[in-house]
Amino acid sequence: MILNYIWISLILLAVIMGLVQALCFGNVEIFSDILNSTFDNAKTGFELSLGLTGVLALWMGIMKIGERAGAVNSLGRIINPFFSRIFPEIPKGHPVFGTMLMNVSANMLGLDNAATPMGLKAMSELQELNTDKTKASNAMIMFVVLGASGLTLIPTTIMAYRAELGAANPADVFLPILIATYVATLVGLLCVCIAQKIRLKDPVVLGTIIGLTALVGLLVWGASCMAPKTLSMVSAAAAAIILLGVICWFIIQAMVHKINVYDAFIDGAKDGFKTAIGIVPFLIAILVAVGMFRASGAMGLLEQGIAVLFGWCGINPDLAGAVPTALMKPLSGSGARGLMLEAMTNYGADSLVGRLCCILQGTTDTTFYVLAVYFGSIHIKDTRHAVACCLLADLAGVIAAFAIAPIFFG
Repeated sequence: MILNYIWISLILLAVIMGLVQALCFGNVEIFSDILNSTFDNAKTGFELSLGLTGVLALWMGIMKIGERAGAVNSLGRIINPFFSRIFPEIPKGHPVFGTMLMNVSANMLGLDNAATPMGLKAMSELQELNTDKTKASNAMIMFVVLGASGLTLIPTTIMAYRAELGAANPADVFLPILIATYVATLVGLLCVCIAQKIRLKDPVVLGTIIGLTALVGLLVWGASCMAPKTLSMVSAAAAAIILLGVICWFIIQAMVHKINVYDAFIDGAKDGFKTAIGIVPFLIAILVAVGMFRASGAMGLLEQGIAVLFGWCGINPDLAGAVPTALMKPLSGSGARGLMLEAMTNYGADSLVGRLCCILQGTTDTTFYVLAVYFGSIHIKDTRHAVACCLLADLAGVIAAFAIAPIFFG
């Protein structure tokens, strides 16, 4: 529903802006520019989806190997001690712990298709423990906020899009996304812990938070101490080593568990092909609307205004082009993806704005979609402090992305 209003607004605002330019400035050619943008962007959307097919099939195939090899279960066992502390209402040994761990692990590994069904199953199991069937329980809120904050270790789709749009190193946003998404998740976690009076001084909780924060802080400190060219090389090398290490881990685990690696890859690649083809209509729809908005001059006017505001606040005005993506992300995943692609196409995949949009896209999940789907599936009407905590996590992720991008790519 939200995306419907956004899509209509972009098109109507583009036409209104065209009328203003024609009547006030005599620019009657603006209507031809707006119309031509619809054809150009429809073609771009199809070509992007077509080119994305190979890369997405590759990574979905690799992820399928990890899924069948039990990599998700392995990750779940690692984070289980921490989970038992932040969900104190759930009885020890309850089956919902396994479902939640599978969901979070799948999200961290970029297995979106596997994560959503497990997330809905977890909400259903949490509802069975809920004493008030119309009001969100503390455990539900914690689970939803962790999901909406979107902690992701492997931003598969973003790397695929960057490869398709000609990025010199599609994985160079890997570390910045990891840092920004951690900040968003940490803030969301802390907000819920404070609201629910969860013991942050618990040794496991405190140790986990301090350890991960120290690691992320070390990454930021190391990045700030390097020259841009050196940092780019180190970041690219680290991303390559980590990703290749994950691939080797998946394959070795599959061999240990006697999984047919080739068949698993083929099945995952088929899913990747279906996913790439399935997003064609959605990608064309949003790119056409955003293209009309830019061709009318409305996008440029918006970015100029934001750039002036950034200048007054002492922020690099060049970052203003990424603000539309930041504003769209909590409302619509496909809308934010379209704006990210439009920014990379307009500014360049390796531009500061293009990379920042990729970081923003990978930092959090689509907050209102997650809230609507997860709570709607079990008919929860009172979400209590879930929305506030999710939006604070989103804001933290956006601030982190804007702060980190110039350090890595400025």
